[in-house]
Amino acid sequence: MISNQILQNTVDGIKGITKNDLCVMDTEGNVLASTSDEISRFVEEGKDFVQSPADSQTMNGFQFFKIYDETQLEYVVVIQGDSEEVYTIGKILVFQIQSLLVAYKERYDKDNFIKNLLLDNLLMVDIFNRAKKLHIEMNARRVAFIIETNKEKDSGALETVRSMFASHTRDFITAVDEKNIILVKEISQKEKIEDLEKTAEVIVDMLNTEAMSRVHVAFGTIVKDLKEVSRSYKEAKMALDVGKIFYSDKKVIAYSNLGIGRLIYQLPMPLCKMFIKEIFSDKTPDEFDEETLSTINKFFENNLNVSETSRQLYIHRNTLVYRLDKLQKSTGLDLRVFDDAITFKIALMVVKYMNYLETIDY
Repeated sequence: MISNQILQNTVDGIKGITKNDLCVMDTEGNVLASTSDEISRFVEEGKDFVQSPADSQTMNGFQFFKIYDETQLEYVVVIQGDSEEVYTIGKILVFQIQSLLVAYKERYDKDNFIKNLLLDNLLMVDIFNRAKKLHIEMNARRVAFIIETNKEKDSGALETVRSMFASHTRDFITAVDEKNIILVKEISQKEKIEDLEKTAEVIVDMLNTEAMSRVHVAFGTIVKDLKEVSRSYKEAKMALDVGKIFYSDKKVIAYSNLGIGRLIYQLPMPLCKMFIKEIFSDKTPDEFDEETLSTINKFFENNLNVSETSRQLYIHRNTLVYRLDKLQKSTGLDLRVFDDAITFKIALMVVKYMNYLETIDY
């Protein structure tokens, strides 16, 4: 169904051109859009006209027209005047609203199709037949983006994304839950992962500026067949989760750049617990004090460089060495040794993942 705002914009536009007052009612006589209070008073005549077999009729200096959605009567148009010119204006408005009905229905059908496609609710034969009916190309390079907003039902963010890609008629924008906006974007043969990252960054910047919405954007790999779009969508979902767990400082995350986080994300909880117990015995990194954790993180950031780490922490080199020695005594791992550093880094990521799983279970 067309929104009342769209109907109001339409009648306002027609009046601006023709200078004639117009009104659109539903079949029960409720005024949906009007350019004049006077013309809105013809509710009873509109109800009578609904019961009439005629598609247009003149009463008391006003002309009435019916608007159908296929065979179903949807609206009644009232326009002031009974001349041939006014009749033509009325028919133009009828044609305009009928065209809007067709466009909105097609958009709704495509939206439903894309949702079911993403959620794997369609058989192969259904995908082919419905894509053909909706004039959607089967063989094209596409990628799925997931845009996670910081609040539920963020209509402002959704409309901003739609306006950004309004000229891209082969792109599809929908939502399958309360916080995530899905963009299925068709891309050219020349576009690569770097180009997709730039697109994601533009989305983040635009939503932050226009919709005042803080978002994270993840995207899957490029697929070449419509039936594979759901795979790209699942990859984007995984990238979004992995990004939130291990790379929370990043606003854009690509499935192809998940690194070791991809492996850890697929580990079962019992295996994670076994690994952490093997490394730390009864102690976990969660129990380390803030000073120790900041020292560890800064040491990793500086590629195990003692001098640079001590400089950035504003501490003496010997103080840093003392902290690392203390950590070695409590864990048995010397972060100045490459193998121990790798083990410790992986262990920190596993603990992050375990904490995430516990919040999900909760």
